[in-house]
Amino acid sequence: MYSEIDHNISKHVSFTSEELKIFHALLEEKSVSKKEFLLKEGDFCDFEGFVLKGCLRKYYINENGMEVIVQFAIEDSWISDIASFSEHKPSHFFIEALEDCKLLILNPSKKEELLSKIPKFERVFRILVQRNLSVTQDRLVNTIAKTAPEKYLDFLEHYPSIPQRVAQHYIASYLGISAEFLSKVRTRLSKS
Repeated sequence: MYSEIDHNISKHVSFTSEELKIFHALLEEKSVSKKEFLLKEGDFCDFEGFVLKGCLRKYYINENGMEVIVQFAIEDSWISDIASFSEHKPSHFFIEALEDCKLLILNPSKKEELLSKIPKFERVFRILVQRNLSVTQDRLVNTIAKTAPEKYLDFLEHYPSIPQRVAQHYIASYLGISAEFLSKVRTRLSKS
């Protein structure tokens, strides 16, 4: 159960087996059913979750009442609302399971205990935040500078398994276009 998360964090820092045992003891296993929410707007995010199995989406509802997906999280990725988690303020996001999911959860007090016992984890979480910021910046540039077909092709490059796992309207929401327009984009691309 821990091999996936151990591999994920060990890309950045080396850990002894004893340090990993301490880490494992602080994690909580959580199962989430399809369509179940891990977080709702206005609630406080009290977890950083590593996805062992399944697919989740993080989204907000804009001023027009439309859902805007900001993240898909699948196996070997992390999901949270970092601002709500670290600053203990109400979240602007919903996090919903699109499939039955299994996660490893770290809550704020357990994370503090981990950082106190094994300071090397500060580096792991710093790198994870930096990677998240980099992805967010790339996504912002893509949203502003690329055409819909370019956005879709970029999405397929980064998330090749998602189109087989989620409804097309979720992908359209992530790309910032209508489901109808995405359908036209996909048709055009299939003919070229």
